[in-house]
Amino acid sequence: MNGPVFGIGLDTGFNGMDVSAGDPGRLISDAQEADRARLDVVTVTDHPYHGGQLDAYATLGFALGATEHVTGVVTVTNLPCRPALMLARTVSALSTLSGGRVALGLGPGALWDEIVRLGVEPRTPAAAVRMLAEGITLVKALTGGGDPVTFDGEFYQVDALTPAQAPTPPIWTGSMGPSSLAVVTGRLADAWMPAGAQGWRSDFVTSARPVIDKAAVEAGRDPSDIATVYNVFGVIADKPVMALAVSPTTASVRRAGRSSSGPRSWRPPSTTTEQVASCTSRSPKPPMDGRPPWLGGPTKSCPPYAQP
Repeated sequence: MNGPVFGIGLDTGFNGMDVSAGDPGRLISDAQEADRARLDVVTVTDHPYHGGQLDAYATLGFALGATEHVTGVVTVTNLPCRPALMLARTVSALSTLSGGRVALGLGPGALWDEIVRLGVEPRTPAAAVRMLAEGITLVKALTGGGDPVTFDGEFYQVDALTPAQAPTPPIWTGSMGPSSLAVVTGRLADAWMPAGAQGWRSDFVTSARPVIDKAAVEAGRDPSDIATVYNVFGVIADKPVMALAVSPTTASVRRAGRSSSGPRSWRPPSTTTEQVASCTSRSPKPPMDGRPPWLGGPTKSCPPYAQP
């Protein structure tokens, strides 16, 4: 990849730690501004047990419908609350309607005291990792066309179910524990998003990434095909932020490598997503189908979040 891939997090009212006003109008306008600025991705979080948060996939559908180029991803989908079968159908529909502008972020669930309030069966960390691996396997089987699928797993069962024709979306995970890093991300995922806004200089990333790489090699994969995605807090600007003669909530947006139709006034959402690992060469413009090359455009497919 020639340079970083940039995106922003959209404010849906709750990010797992903080409650916000969750202004729907601003959310859509931020997505549209990111689209005009030719940022690469917009993200939303998924906490369906929190009544103040807009539903992640309803929000993502609105954001994709209001944009033309930017890719959308839930970072990350709360798999215990959203069965893998229905996720496969949901992301297939979003992909078809948006021209392929969707990735699938998946995690095994972190806030289990809250998750079980939805009537979800509690899982041990080990079982949650196995369910995540099985869920990704099922999503891949139920996308991309092919023969009917019969699947009899520990957590999911389907009988002669026809896959959707939409291509399998890139899978992002947020693995944290060694089992999830190896069994899920290293063997099955297209990208890894360290949870908790871990920086690329953190001790955790330094020690965890080799676990992913080793598992990838053992599975016959090239570790460089698994991107690393960072959640960082800040703004995307055309000069060092400290040098901007504006208020802390205003900056000029710049896409990696070039400005986008000149500086724009930008009210930064709370989270900026920066993808910095190797995926594929980037072209200066999105391909004709609207998808950036790292999401399966004319070069190749690239771009996940889990816990234990």
